[in-house]
Amino acid sequence: MTGRALAQELGAQGAKAESWGYESFWLPENHFTGEGAIPEPLMLLGAVASHTERIKLATTSFLLPQRHPLQAAEQVAVLDQMSNGRVILGVGRGFQPAMLSAFSVEAKEKRKIFEWCLSSMIKAWSGEAVALEEDIEPVVLAPLPVQTPHPPIWVAAFGPKALAQAGRLGLPYLASPMEPLDRLKENFAKHRNACKEAGVQPPKEIPIMRTVFLSDNRPLIESVRERLEAQAREIAQSGVRAGLSGAVEDWAIIGDAAYVKDQIARYCEELGMSHLVVTRLRIPGIDHSDLEESMRRVAELGLS
Repeated sequence: MTGRALAQELGAQGAKAESWGYESFWLPENHFTGEGAIPEPLMLLGAVASHTERIKLATTSFLLPQRHPLQAAEQVAVLDQMSNGRVILGVGRGFQPAMLSAFSVEAKEKRKIFEWCLSSMIKAWSGEAVALEEDIEPVVLAPLPVQTPHPPIWVAAFGPKALAQAGRLGLPYLASPMEPLDRLKENFAKHRNACKEAGVQPPKEIPIMRTVFLSDNRPLIESVRERLEAQAREIAQSGVRAGLSGAVEDWAIIGDAAYVKDQIARYCEELGMSHLVVTRLRIPGIDHSDLEESMRRVAELGLS
């Protein structure tokens, strides 16, 4: 799919999501993955902004180590201005060796670079003069974001070091969409402990990403489950994200309205979930109209 076609498709999806009552529209960042690559999520969210008025525009993993902090701060500020203050910035470090190598980022340094970049961006958004090195003349960012002091920042994290860093910074933790419930419980506990050890208040936001498919058609439900299981096996065999569960029930909510509502209530009760990020608008072999109908019906459950 060309960039223009993808922007048009995402703009249409965003408009539908807003009309259905969704509060936010999320995009990941990934590189060198063929037609499915999303190397510049902020640019694509700009297309969504032009088709919408209210829905929040969010990234699950705007990757900082590969970016210059002042340019990244400018890009975020411009999107926040374009959308009249609708950005939620989910930030990450990246984990694929080939991608880190392509951008000349040493894996062992990515957390250090991530934190330096983020702190520089936050300082720039404050309107202060910023110099990233001692012998460089300070500059003042313009435009600044609409939201003050800056858009909400959430941290995509996978693994104990990333969890500890997110907690020490006092920022909400955005988990992988394929971690099982028990792992999430452990990780959120580690995150809260890291906040307390750093002397910062644990954030109120507890976002959970989950594949959700709602239908009354039992054969269709089984087909979705089988296809997701096949995808999970492929991911497990590839060695990417080792330790994630291959059991669909551990990371997906698939069933009729009553089942989906009960499972969402379970996440709220057991994890204190504040935000459900519904993923998977594309499942190979499943008709797009069925996926859209599922998304519409999930919104009709009236969950915030």
